[in-house]
Amino acid sequence: SESTVCPSLGAMSPALAKEIPREEGEGGSRRSSWGLLVTAGVGGTLVALYAVATPFVTPALRKVCLPFVPATAAQIQNVLKMLENRSGSLVDIGSGDGRIVIAAAKKGFQAVGYELNPWLVWYSRYRAWRDGVHQNTKFYISDLWKVSFSHYRNVVVFGVPQMMPQLEKKLEEELECNTRIIACRFPFPCWIPDHTTGEGIDTVWAYDLKHSRRSETKSLEITPETES
Repeated sequence: SESTVCPSLGAMSPALAKEIPREEGEGGSRRSSWGLLVTAGVGGTLVALYAVATPFVTPALRKVCLPFVPATAAQIQNVLKMLENRSGSLVDIGSGDGRIVIAAAKKGFQAVGYELNPWLVWYSRYRAWRDGVHQNTKFYISDLWKVSFSHYRNVVVFGVPQMMPQLEKKLEEELECNTRIIACRFPFPCWIPDHTTGEGIDTVWAYDLKHSRRSETKSLEITPETES
């Protein structure tokens, strides 16, 4: 059989010796070009994902920072449980991507969501249309502190601890006595819940405003007067 012997550079012709580095240089240049293209492609994809995702996960400018954290399936079910035997209008304060509003609309409520982040509002409208409940839902781009909730009989809140005291005062002033307020993730600081369900982060507290006001009235009646 024939054997192949690699000639040493010393045995190569000058032309062949010059050709090898040039070919290796061209191969390296091609690899470098592909590397730049791949890097550019990956970088462009990451930038596009960041541009799309950022408006959804970054809290919009508001009085109290309220980041978007999607409701879990258990939270939605717990909210619906607290809405059993209830009817009338419903509002979700800080409605995010519209999950609660859409779920309530499927149960027959005329449901409305207020959200300051326009990207989330537009996405909520699309989801409502996709799920066939767009006629029973409305989504508004608005700051919750600039909206009156006086004509709603069911209120759902996904809040943070920093906002609950001020929101409790606002709702106390605006809502009628037959309103049920459902707090998710964090309870109100002063009201005593009439119903509680769920565990951990999925806990939901329901407050019937007439009971809360009655308790406040009784506490005022039994407070002894101080002598002047």
